[in-house]
This record gives sequence, C-alpha cells and structure tokens, in this order.
Amino acid sequence: MDLPTYAFQREHYWPAAAARWLGDVSAFGLRPVGHPMLGAAMTRADADGLVMTGRLSLQTHPWLGDHAVLGSVLLPGTAYVELVLQAGEHVGCGLLEELTLQTPLVLPEQGGVAVQLTVGAQDAEGKRPVALYSRPAEGQDDTLPWQQHAAGVLAPAGAEANDPELAEWPPRDAVAVSVDGHYESLAEHGYGYGPVFQG
Repeated sequence: MDLPTYAFQREHYWPAAAARWLGDVSAFGLRPVGHPMLGAAMTRADADGLVMTGRLSLQTHPWLGDHAVLGSVLLPGTAYVELVLQAGEHVGCGLLEELTLQTPLVLPEQGGVAVQLTVGAQDAEGKRPVALYSRPAEGQDDTLPWQQHAAGVLAPAGAEANDPELAEWPPRDAVAVSVDGHYESLAEHGYGYGPVFQG
C-alpha cells in the first residue's frame, strides 16, 4: 500500500466487525423483521406482548411522498393496516378486527420518525390490543414523548365472521363509477395523490 504524501492525507479502514453492527439488529438483542417499514422486534420481558420498531422517512421511503394532504406528507391509512397486520402475523393474530386512527403521522421533509408498534397480552378470546406510536428519529432524545397515532384489536385468523354481504364481490347490485378527473378534483381540495396512490 502506498504511503501518504503528506501528514494529513489519510484513508479510514473500518474493521469488518463495525459494518456488521450497522445492520445486524440481533447484536442488540432484537429480532430482524424483514419488513420494509419495520426493522426489529422484541418480546416483552415482563408480560405477554410484542414491540416492533422502525424508522420512516422520505429519504428511505420516497414513495410516501405521493400521499400529501394540504402540503404535508401523511402516512396513508393502508400503511397503518399493513404495519398492524405484520405485527399480528408475529403473534398468531392475522385478523385486524378494529383500527381507529387517532392522529395523522406527518413525515418531515428532512429526517425521519421512529415508529413503535406495541401488541399487548391476549384476552380470553385470543384477541390482542395493538397501538402505533412515533416520535422524531433524529437526535434521539429519550425525553421526547411518543405520540399515539392508532389503536386497534387483533384477533386469531380463524375468527373471521361469515358476512353474507361480502360473499360475492363486487356485490350483485354494484354500479361502476367513472373516476375521470377524480384525482384532479382532489388536488384542488388539497389532497395530493401521486402516481403511487392512484388506481
């Protein structure tokens, strides 16, 4: 290897172990989740439950930028459902029985948000409470409060009710509705749905 030509010319050679720590959450006592919006999970030590964590930003998830309301990028409702169902799969509750969105999760233009998804203990019917929280991810300050965005109930996958109205889809009396100009109309009212959210 060539020696530097002057004292301040240098190149860093980080040990291989450091690179492993950057992406291997099991080194921190967590389980990797393998989900694009959730990075790790851990079971609770003091109770029956699960905590899943992740980080969302427009830099790591640019497609979220296609969901804006009045100029602010919001986590779409379908993402809440996806995150909660992912947690449900880890605890054997694949049915989302109820989900209430409480506060919009706004994604900043720069930086990101840390998200935490909690699943509580199951009740006598096998159902579990679930909740989604966030706080700014940059400069992690443990004194910053977590903000709750959603709460719901997960149930075992075999608990689906047989709803006769949903047995046939689309319903027999359904009428097709034209969506020509729909997204343009929404944009005039402040709802900016980019190509990813148009269908």
